[in-house]
Amino acid sequence: EQERTVFAAGLRAEELAAVAAHSFHTNKPVTVAADGEGEQPDHLMLRAFNESGRICFLTVGGKENRAWPIRRGTTAWEAAGAIHSDIQKGFIRAEVISFEDLLQAGGETEAKRAGKLRLETKQYTMQDCDVVNFRFNK
Repeated sequence: EQERTVFAAGLRAEELAAVAAHSFHTNKPVTVAADGEGEQPDHLMLRAFNESGRICFLTVGGKENRAWPIRRGTTAWEAAGAIHSDIQKGFIRAEVISFEDLLQAGGETEAKRAGKLRLETKQYTMQDCDVVNFRFNK
């Protein structure tokens, strides 16, 4: 009636546990972000994604180009697992081109010709919009 979420109601732990049994979505924290100007929905979604500590890496070529969401600080080895556990298990190296280098070169082939492709190990910390091809044993 008062349009408050269960989370904002200030319930004690045992009360929250009783409410949780009913599977209300509002018993979880809710974040509403907006500026005074009224952000475009796409910008708002991107901002929420970034502020939640997430980034994306990109895979290109073959049948599909795709952005894979991961947590900021994810290693190349962990990112490989976001695609498939077999890629993670057989991880050899990650071929990485930064998105900025890709744009400046004018494409993947041009970036490779310009020497922008790097071979990274399992411990490499993924950067937002890295373009990656994982080398792995099957």
